[in-house]
Amino acid sequence: MSDQTPARVERDGSLAVIVDRPAGGATSASIAARLEETRARTLLLIGAVSDQALNEVHDPLMSPIAWDLGHIATFEDLWLAQNPFDRPPLRGDLGAVYDPFTAPRNKRGALPYLRIDDALHHMEAVRERTLGLLDAADLGESGGALLADAFVYELVLRHEQQHSETILQTLQIMTTEPYEPPARRGLPPADRITGEMAFVPAGPFEMGAPARGFAYDNERPRHASAVGAFLIDRVPVTNGCMLEFIEDGGYSRPELWGDDGWAWREREGVDMPRYWERRGGGYVVRSFADEQPLEATLPVCHVSWHEADAYARWAGKRLPTETEWEKAAAWDPGRGDSRPQPWGHSPASERVANLDQLAFGCAPSGAYAGGESACGMRQAAGDVWEWTASPFEGYRGFRAFPYREYSEEFFGGPYRVLRGGSWATQPDAVSNTFRNWDHPERRQIFAGFRCAADAEEQA
Repeated sequence: MSDQTPARVERDGSLAVIVDRPAGGATSASIAARLEETRARTLLLIGAVSDQALNEVHDPLMSPIAWDLGHIATFEDLWLAQNPFDRPPLRGDLGAVYDPFTAPRNKRGALPYLRIDDALHHMEAVRERTLGLLDAADLGESGGALLADAFVYELVLRHEQQHSETILQTLQIMTTEPYEPPARRGLPPADRITGEMAFVPAGPFEMGAPARGFAYDNERPRHASAVGAFLIDRVPVTNGCMLEFIEDGGYSRPELWGDDGWAWREREGVDMPRYWERRGGGYVVRSFADEQPLEATLPVCHVSWHEADAYARWAGKRLPTETEWEKAAAWDPGRGDSRPQPWGHSPASERVANLDQLAFGCAPSGAYAGGESACGMRQAAGDVWEWTASPFEGYRGFRAFPYREYSEEFFGGPYRVLRGGSWATQPDAVSNTFRNWDHPERRQIFAGFRCAADAEEQA
């Protein structure tokens, strides 16, 4: 998902008619508790990292972690003080430093961003003001489109949750010091499943987020979408399958790659997924401070769209479109409706998906039978983001809210859509309708894929 841009919103009556507001239920106390819980997780992830490592650039593609923290605070100040309450910026000198459109990733290390101690103090000062204003916030219809039903508070919560995943990407890249995860949740074992691919029948389904409840603008409007019958892998492609592709010369066969993909592979010298290394006749995979022999049953991670596309072609398949992916994850043929999560309407738990960061890695293939979609797709939520064949575009009838730069600025570009979340995604930040996007050559994200194929209607 793209960086979210601090863009000033003018308070006028038009805001009230450009979005379907989410359902109510949030209180100032519950919002405050969630804000603090999300902040505690952000700080837990970086608690053992040195100040030097937090302040420095580890890769031109990634911000210094201290920049991410300052951006989190500045975004919160903009959306929870300036825009809804007409308060001046707490630090007026920081706007351009933390605006992703004026401060692209490869330039951030040269900016006067707050180093770690100052960034943490700024986060605390912003939060103190946020909570003070929250006490008097009108979360009803009369509060306006930003405040009604706590829309803007959910926006800020999810923004920080998304940046905590970005921080984990940086910590994975970091080599200046070992990163020791602060906790490791146990994971279930691999589980055999019946059939390699699930059949999804032709016909329409309801795609996108419903009119009520929080969603990003690019998830709406909900609409009927029809696809032909297709097959989709029941589980994400594994390390073992990717190893077969490598050993069959998949990275050296231009006929398997698109022109752009082959040019990228040649230019970058790519011959295996990121963080893999050949060692002693086999392969090891680096995960933070750990280096482990390649585990064949785990979903392959840190691959680009180009690699996923080439593998699918080698396997005699293709990548699913995002419409196919969402139908396979969400559609319940028995009930005739779309689920918000693959397993149904209940919140995520350790029984159904590997989300929420604290596993610090993927679960093996076939895990989480309780999280299987009605169409038979397993591990659709969590473990790895899944590349789709689709470019990032707006749905017909799209309306930008609360600012154009979140989605609309990226439509029509080179971006490809990813779905489903990863182990590093917090549960609130993803659903069946959530659309992530990135450049097709990017590999820092915790991304894998599954394949699809056309199918005849079954009798």
